[in-house]
Amino acid sequence: MNYKLPPKYQFVTGSSLDRATLVKFMQKTYQELFPEQNFSHLAVTVDKYFSGETPVWWVEEKLENAVRNRVGCLWMGNGIDQVRGDRHAHIFLLYVAPKHRRQGIGKSLMLVGEDWAKNRGDRQISLQVFQSNQPAVNLYCQLGFQTQSLWMVKHI
Repeated sequence: MNYKLPPKYQFVTGSSLDRATLVKFMQKTYQELFPEQNFSHLAVTVDKYFSGETPVWWVEEKLENAVRNRVGCLWMGNGIDQVRGDRHAHIFLLYVAPKHRRQGIGKSLMLVGEDWAKNRGDRQISLQVFQSNQPAVNLYCQLGFQTQSLWMVKHI
């Protein structure tokens, strides 16, 4: 992959052995936005959807003595366009640890995912983002994503 990362970082393609780490990264994402919640249920989401057809890419920070620290990930899978019925790529998770943000890691991961989607013949990529997560909304807009629908919730 020829996606520009800062010099001390590298891409790693995930495997089925990454299930527990993926759950931890999902939990980190949601805990940042909703710190009072328990997100142990996200393990069920990973168990249900993580497979060889839903790749994950990691960004690792190269540390001394060949130690590596995973600081970011992108997990993708399938969505169905509810208007046309076409399968398309869907982003389940994009996460970069706070200390490593604003260095191009998220953008580079998104470009990896876009190439994956193009190579398998997809014509669109979808994702869900919380409206309150303005840095993520800004990144997605910068990369050409547009709002197509709104997910609305009423608590009862």
